[in-house]
Amino acid sequence: MSVTPQAAHLATRPAPAFRGRIGRDARSGHYAVPGRYRLHLSTACPQGLAIAVTHSLLGIADSCPVTFLPAVPDGQDGGHTALEPLYEASAHRHPGPALAPVLSDGWSGRIVSTHAPDITRDLDRYFGDGRAALYPRDAAAEIEAVEQLCARGVEEAAQRAGRADGDPAERASALDVLLGALDELEHRLTGHEHVTGDRLTGADVTLWVTLVQLDTVHRHHLDAHAVHRIAGRPALWDHARRLTAHPAFAAHLDLAGTARRHRARCRGLEAAGAAVQILDWAAHADGTRRIHRP
Repeated sequence: MSVTPQAAHLATRPAPAFRGRIGRDARSGHYAVPGRYRLHLSTACPQGLAIAVTHSLLGIADSCPVTFLPAVPDGQDGGHTALEPLYEASAHRHPGPALAPVLSDGWSGRIVSTHAPDITRDLDRYFGDGRAALYPRDAAAEIEAVEQLCARGVEEAAQRAGRADGDPAERASALDVLLGALDELEHRLTGHEHVTGDRLTGADVTLWVTLVQLDTVHRHHLDAHAVHRIAGRPALWDHARRLTAHPAFAAHLDLAGTARRHRARCRGLEAAGAAVQILDWAAHADGTRRIHRP
């Protein structure tokens, strides 16, 4: 797919091609068995990063192993060549690139799901020990609200606000949406340890990944004044700082890989905000064993 030079950083991934779910019912075809499934992830990709952090928080490396993929896909069509056999086995003559993340079934040699929110929820429900659920049923609505706020209010708005070829009024409107979403997230964290209250949930993982992307990717296309305004939410960025020091988060923070992925995909113009880093992510992750990346 060709992308105009000025807007390449706005390219969005296609809709998930596979939406299978893990269940406890053997008749579903994908029932939960330790060792049956494998994750294929690139932690330079926000979806892969969220799954990797969730996987580490749950401590399920033995029951659901992970294959880490390169930060920049090596296929000519933008996919990972290592995933092509899985895609071909799952959908003959699959028309699109072999994208990560993937949850595969070792019994059938096929793909179960490429949809990150479904994957994280199924890992939590069927492979976690249940004592510290990341997606508790009584917080489901709040978690989904934070996910939507991060996706539309932060991620999409930041992309629009950073469009070098966009109308100035539209960019300003998008920045207002972004700042409004950050205000709501700041309010949620004021007086609370986590974004949905006083316990760590999948919403915190989503928020952390969103802030990593905002500061390490989208910031490069915003002006310095906008970045200073984004940084002016102390509870929000303190929360990001605390999570970055947590081993499950820090171990998967691949700043170099994220930068390589951004350079490979982006043809947008760099703005003054590129020089105004909000958080020293590497410093807050120091002292934690990092996962080796290919």
